[in-house]
Amino acid sequence: MPRDAKPITSVWTRPHRPQREHLTREQIVTATIELLDAEGVEALSMRKLGTRLKAGATSLYRHVANRDELIQLAVDDVFGELDPPAAATHRTWRTAVARAATDLRAMVLRHPWVGPELGQVGLLHVGPNAVRMTSGLLAQFQAAGFPAGEEDQAAGALTSYVVGIATSEAAYLSLIARSGVSERAWLSDHSPDFSEETDPRQVREDRFAYGLDGILDGLAGRLTPGDHGGSRPYRTVTSRASPGE
Repeated sequence: MPRDAKPITSVWTRPHRPQREHLTREQIVTATIELLDAEGVEALSMRKLGTRLKAGATSLYRHVANRDELIQLAVDDVFGELDPPAAATHRTWRTAVARAATDLRAMVLRHPWVGPELGQVGLLHVGPNAVRMTSGLLAQFQAAGFPAGEEDQAAGALTSYVVGIATSEAAYLSLIARSGVSERAWLSDHSPDFSEETDPRQVREDRFAYGLDGILDGLAGRLTPGDHGGSRPYRTVTSRASPGE
């Protein structure tokens, strides 16, 4: 490591000692997420967050060491919005996995900043809510019958697809939001193939569902014939409203 390089610390590898003061870590994380949702990662700084909380930087540093730790906490907090994983069974794994994928997409759309951050947080910095989601997916793939070790690759393939497409979708919706017009109006101006009868939200839903079915078909094809569980095709249902809906 270069002499002047600063190692990225992990908020999860050291104990948290609650401070005897009005400002709590939970309040800090909530304000961080609000700032990230409104202005993006580039706008986040300890000084700006302190101003938002009407607190000095010293108060923040009693809870987190730096900006990186703020983002780690924020990432894990939004993972806490996801429903607990369904019970893993051999017959229902595909439906449960599709539901988890749909919920993950909706979460990334609610928080457009989170997708790019997931590739930078690193395994060392993953918090308990993200671990819970990942463990739930692994349990589903284990119940489906994937060999030991392969369930991790299956979960990784699924998550990569969902985060990738949702990150692109979130960027697209953010662009439209900045334009000040509706998605339908924006497409009418920028897409020569767009029809006024088309529902843009449904187009995005269908595109996601098509890709998700393809991923799950491919994963199911790696199982022993007649051992796939679930049913095909699975139509994804968004559990919570996403931007533009």
